[in-house]
Amino acid sequence: MTDDRTTDVTITHHAQGQGGKYVAKPAGEDTTGFLEWEPKTGLPRNEVASDVRVATHTVVPEAIGGRGIAAQLVERLVADAREKGFKIVPQCSYVAAKFDENPEWSDLRAEG
Repeated sequence: MTDDRTTDVTITHHAQGQGGKYVAKPAGEDTTGFLEWEPKTGLPRNEVASDVRVATHTVVPEAIGGRGIAAQLVERLVADAREKGFKIVPQCSYVAAKFDENPEWSDLRAEG
């Protein structure tokens, strides 16, 4: 059995202010899902920790739900964290659940 989810969904990253948004567009659909993140703040003098991203929201509309799109969004965030060297605060309950299901990601988890 092959997993062709990645060929059916295109995930792009878009800068948004100091944070960003991963957008998932299934092939042949107009509806998209997304995962938003922002940099961790609250450091001395409100500096931004560029090496820590807070995953704040994951939204997949019902029209495209049930296809593993939310999981693919989190997997892309995790892949980028490994490639670019940042850690993730899973503030979003879905992202937190995926971290709990994938203990091999524990080295990428930052405390909120």
